[in-house]
Amino acid sequence: MQLDINFYKERFSGLFEQGLLEEMQQVGNYMEMKSGGYLMRPGGYIRFVPIILEGSVKIMRQDKDGKEVLLYYISAMDSCAMSLTCCVQDRTSEIIAQVEEDVKLISLPYEKVDEWMCQFSTWKQFIFNTYQKRFEDMLETIDCIAFNKLDQRLLSLIKKKIELTGGTSILYATHEELAHELATSREVVSRLLKQLEKIGKVKLSRNKVQLL
Repeated sequence: MQLDINFYKERFSGLFEQGLLEEMQQVGNYMEMKSGGYLMRPGGYIRFVPIILEGSVKIMRQDKDGKEVLLYYISAMDSCAMSLTCCVQDRTSEIIAQVEEDVKLISLPYEKVDEWMCQFSTWKQFIFNTYQKRFEDMLETIDCIAFNKLDQRLLSLIKKKIELTGGTSILYATHEELAHELATSREVVSRLLKQLEKIGKVKLSRNKVQLL
């Protein structure tokens, strides 16, 4: 669905220049997706660049056996560095992009990524900032895996998911969902959550974790 220029001016005020906003309005497509839906899957070609307006998307990597691990999240006013790279190089996706919370987004044609880099300084800056943020996210993920024990990774994941939903202390999620993102088993996550509850870090109830 195409939206009028006023929408783009309101949502991207101060981020993109006037000429770019006009082009985005002409070629951009407004989309809404429900939680659990997929923007990208491994092996598929990426034909659009998403800019998230509301909600969040989790980016995951899958190994040859189908096991997945969380890389990072993208949320409001973010885009995905992986999709940008695949668009520019015309490569198939190597990641999974799954909607965490219902999202509203603008999809932009993939061929515009490189073209706008040469035309609009604000687009070039947006692309560079996107790569920088995703690089920092990846470093944080690597540090977490390499240097933190699984209980610390679990606690960090809970805090991150609460932050993304705009909450303060409560996360609604199943043990299975948390295990999936940590590439471990539900039984392991359940055991770790019980340990965290014993030492006063969390309070557990059905499909709910409260930070203390």
